Amino acid sequence: MAETVKVIELTGNSTESWEDAAQNALEDADETLENISGIEIVSQTADVDGGTIERYKTTVHVSFALQR
Repeated sequence: MAETVKVIELTGNSTESWEDAAQNALEDADETLENISGIEIVSQTADVDGGTIERYKTTVHVSFALQR
């Protein structure tokens, strides 16, 4: 029987990079979800102030198997 996978959307933030923002989202998800099987990068954006990136934002889809 195939397992059912749920997908949720999260946006991670970082002052360092888009990769770090994605990692932050994954780490936060890992604190409350079990059986995470993967992530998909949906978008990358940033907050800008005075011509400088102040905060990187990465939106990810997190996939995890549902418990039965």
